[in-house]
Amino acid sequence: MPDGEVRPQRVLTYPALNAVIRPGQADLYGPDSRVQIQELHGTSWAVGILFRPAAGPLLTRTAPVALVGSSEPLSAAPAEAVRRIMTGAAYDRTQLARVLRAWLLPVAAGIDDHAQLVNEACRLAEEDPTITRAADLAARLAISPRSLERLVRSHIGMTPKWLIECRRLQHAATTLFAAPDIDLSELAAELDYTDYPHFSRQYRRVLGESPRVTRERGRQISELARRH
Repeated sequence: MPDGEVRPQRVLTYPALNAVIRPGQADLYGPDSRVQIQELHGTSWAVGILFRPAAGPLLTRTAPVALVGSSEPLSAAPAEAVRRIMTGAAYDRTQLARVLRAWLLPVAAGIDDHAQLVNEACRLAEEDPTITRAADLAARLAISPRSLERLVRSHIGMTPKWLIECRRLQHAATTLFAAPDIDLSELAAELDYTDYPHFSRQYRRVLGESPRVTRERGRQISELARRH
């Protein structure tokens, strides 16, 4: 970043764990039910890895629910090998992938059928807009809602309901930013909210701003792009 400039980066996390390796440290981050803001400044580097939900119990002995909105050191990560690649004279993405693969492939061997089922639950919740309730998701997986709740919580610390809500709000934020002229009530109905006030309250609670504010920022960015 240019000297003296600080740029906030807003992220609504996927319901899964992330590893971040950066100068001098490696950490494992749990999902967060609210938007995260990371301020970028100066010069540095970071390598981020988004894991599938099944990875949770294989990467840490900490209960996933304890990592929601939190983080812990990830001592097993090949931090020094990554540092050498990232600070070398010629950055080599292939070499970086090789180092990370050597670390994670043995870990992946521990994935069992229950973990695969959680992966499928999260995939369906993220990709299928016809799934609007946790009971719908359980039915698609041919398991009881209680079993689904237990499986999801044991791997990512979140509820099946949040998997669906996360998809809806990700879609809403992206749409408002990319297509700022969209009608807000129509967007709320498209995402299966009962009405716009319900959608707006949930959006503000999670993303920290109203849909109108996101839409206005999208308009400003769009206008700047047209000028340049």
